[in-house]
Amino acid sequence: MPNLPRDRFDDLPHDLERVGAHRARPVKGRGWFVFAWAALATGLLVGGGVIALGVLNDSFQFTNPSPAATSEAEPTAGATDEPSPSPTAPAGTAAADVDPSVTIAVLNGTATAGLATAASADLTAAGYTVATQGNAGDTSASTSTVYYADPADEGVALGLAQTLGISATAASSAFPNASVTVVLGTDFTP
Repeated sequence: MPNLPRDRFDDLPHDLERVGAHRARPVKGRGWFVFAWAALATGLLVGGGVIALGVLNDSFQFTNPSPAATSEAEPTAGATDEPSPSPTAPAGTAAADVDPSVTIAVLNGTATAGLATAASADLTAAGYTVATQGNAGDTSASTSTVYYADPADEGVALGLAQTLGISATAASSAFPNASVTVVLGTDFTP
């Protein structure tokens, strides 16, 4: 190798941390930073996908039924004006007699946190199987009501109402994802 005279390129400052082809040493812990961002992005994408699929499949039902949806059927043209005898209240269906295919949903229709959880625990302790619980879309419900879609489920609705101390039951098709839906109002006390 030839001996060349020293020039300015041979004098490098000692504070430069260059190794090999003048690359600095990698910063320690940088891999965890990249991993954390990738994990966060993955979590957000998965969560957004689950919510999007739930909305697209109409799996979420958090609406309080409108009064028009719960009104009784209008009398037919052939109905008479005779007063009907006062109906006797049908007995509620006990938890042991409930068909397992009947789905029960409990929704909190108030701003008070934990009502749906407390009511679900009461129903589970009584032997009922609660399929879903959550918050209703409207948090201004004043009266707790048990809604049933099929008239055959009226006994189940009455049994649930009796177990929870609720006096109102109504037929409604506003909750298509459950056979019987309990909407808790401000009058409910766990």
